[in-house]
Amino acid sequence: MTDTALPTADPAVPEPPDTRLPRRSYAKLAADESREDFSLRYAPHSYRRWSPTMVASTALGGIAYLADFAIGASIVFTYGFTSGLASILCAATIIFLTGIPIARACAKYGLDMDLITRGAGFGYFGSTLTSLIYASFTFIFFALEGSIMAQAMHEVVGLPLPVGYLLTTLIVIPIVFRGMGALAKVQAWTQPVWLIGLVLPFIVLAFHAPGSFADFTHFGGTQGAGSGFDWLGFGLGTGVALSLIAQIGEQADYLRFMPAKTEANRKRWNLAVLAAGPGWVIIGAAKQLGGALLAFVALAAVGETHALEPIAPQVEALKPWLGSVALPVAALFVVVSQIKINVTNAYSGSLSWSNFFSRVTHRHPGRVWYIFLNLAIALTLMEMNMFAALNKLLGFYSNVGIAWIAAVAADLVINKRVGWSPKYIEFKRAYLYAVNPAGFGSMVVASVVSILAFFGLFGEYAEAFSTFIAAGLALVLCPLIAWATKGKYYLARPNPVNGPDVDVADVTATHTCGVCETAYELPDIADCPVHAGPICSLCCSLDAECGDACTKRPAGEAVLMPIPTVRAR
Repeated sequence: MTDTALPTADPAVPEPPDTRLPRRSYAKLAADESREDFSLRYAPHSYRRWSPTMVASTALGGIAYLADFAIGASIVFTYGFTSGLASILCAATIIFLTGIPIARACAKYGLDMDLITRGAGFGYFGSTLTSLIYASFTFIFFALEGSIMAQAMHEVVGLPLPVGYLLTTLIVIPIVFRGMGALAKVQAWTQPVWLIGLVLPFIVLAFHAPGSFADFTHFGGTQGAGSGFDWLGFGLGTGVALSLIAQIGEQADYLRFMPAKTEANRKRWNLAVLAAGPGWVIIGAAKQLGGALLAFVALAAVGETHALEPIAPQVEALKPWLGSVALPVAALFVVVSQIKINVTNAYSGSLSWSNFFSRVTHRHPGRVWYIFLNLAIALTLMEMNMFAALNKLLGFYSNVGIAWIAAVAADLVINKRVGWSPKYIEFKRAYLYAVNPAGFGSMVVASVVSILAFFGLFGEYAEAFSTFIAAGLALVLCPLIAWATKGKYYLARPNPVNGPDVDVADVTATHTCGVCETAYELPDIADCPVHAGPICSLCCSLDAECGDACTKRPAGEAVLMPIPTVRAR
């Protein structure tokens, strides 16, 4: 056998130019998924290593906040017991019903609230505004919770409030920096202490002052509202309670790590999603009523101002049993509660800011950098004493928040079922219009009208029921616009890679992105004509030079590029 040498290039013939675009490399923090937690992309099955019970427990640990106590007390003190009770229960019902489809979608598709919003009627850039709405929710409630924690430290050790605000901000950074793994551990370790601290004051009241429960039902508030039912008080109180509707977004940030639903875990999966998704509001409503009860009992001893601060009612309730140690025990409960919720607020805020700036700037230095932005805004609000304007601030915010959530819920429940919206959630830039008028348009119209009503333009009843106007308009307009446009603005082009009509044997098979040269599971991959091959969703989002060429090609022109399988897990 004669050996044959490999052919050598003819030096006289120049090599063809390398037309490949340079490989993208991410900043160190953005590339570290142990901290990044797939902040801008689909959460792959390989990363969803927690059980349904563990995910649900972690998500529910994030609702340990005491803002519920302050909100409930503020509503009942302002509008009386009967109107306050009706407000809290009505708001909880609305939050629960709108949260069911959102929670199930996030858990099923492994997507956070921002990515769900993109594909549920808002479009790629349309959901940018909702990222700001969600970010506002996280820093407003971080500031509220931080104020409560600072009040507790001031009562115990005399720490000046401005210093307390700074300390409550700094203490969460190391935990949030490390991502979901650290958050899960913190929530698990602190849960027993929190549960004991939550129920102990009510046990003491049941033994020491059992008549306070009946007396509370006749409480007419501190501003002359009376103990009977009043429609204006009911509407205004519901608006304040509905400010918590965006909490489903924080629950979704955990639910996206739910493992795949199988026959073996179906019952546990459904229960976990229901409990950790919309189920949070059942505990939340109970906390609002409980906080109002504790504030009512403490009112005579501490005065109205301090009764609205959760630390003082906790101390008053515990004194009959704990005496002089009631203050440190109550303070421990407050600090644990506020750490549990504020790590969630800071974490979710970093996700929402990442989503916002990645679309606006086409850059992503890493989720962790946006922790500092979110906390800086929250600290500023605390130093401005936002706690003093609680009702007005939350009442205004709820108009926008409920318009957003109601529009998303309408798409998931109505539009997708009747065929005006794709049956699955498409979140990738490569297949979306910049703005979808179905969700985005309905939210903007509902928000503007309800805010005008909130400021009294349409009379006192419209002002009181402005949040109902926001919810009603969003729920009606989203399907109406989708029907009128025949669902045209949901998909700029069909998804030939992993759309609902594509027969894929294994969606967990990984495929190499032609830009960053990293393997990702199929749902995170798009076909790209500019790069002549597969591209991951994040590289697609950050591409500032492509001009959205894939969504602007003539109708019927082929775009699909080969998507090679690297390996299957």
